[in-house]
Amino acid sequence: MDALDELLARVDAGELGDPLPVLAYVAGQALELDDEELNGARRRALLLVAAGGDPHRELEVDDRAVKALAADLYTDERREQFGRSIDALVLRVRELPTAREAALFLAADVDLAWRLCSLGLLAEELAE
Repeated sequence: MDALDELLARVDAGELGDPLPVLAYVAGQALELDDEELNGARRRALLLVAAGGDPHRELEVDDRAVKALAADLYTDERREQFGRSIDALVLRVRELPTAREAALFLAADVDLAWRLCSLGLLAEELAE
């Protein structure tokens, strides 16, 4: 069992909380993002987080900063690549009922999945 399979098993067991943002973030790891572009988009989103009040508050998928990061990173090609990554994830978790249900939910709403992935990218930056 590789590290990703272990992570997916933990998602399925409910050890990591809500499976949707975790799986969206995992799917997003397949995206080809230029470091300079990603860092610039994250910096702009962090300014929105700071302008919104407490920078240590828990972010939500519909926060202005999350939506801004999602829009900054969006291209049609990336969205297609992200959709394929979610589809591959659905196949990978087919034997894990909770993770499978969450992955299918993400596959049915790729726009929400894109924002959830952006939420993860922003949370990753805030954690550093």
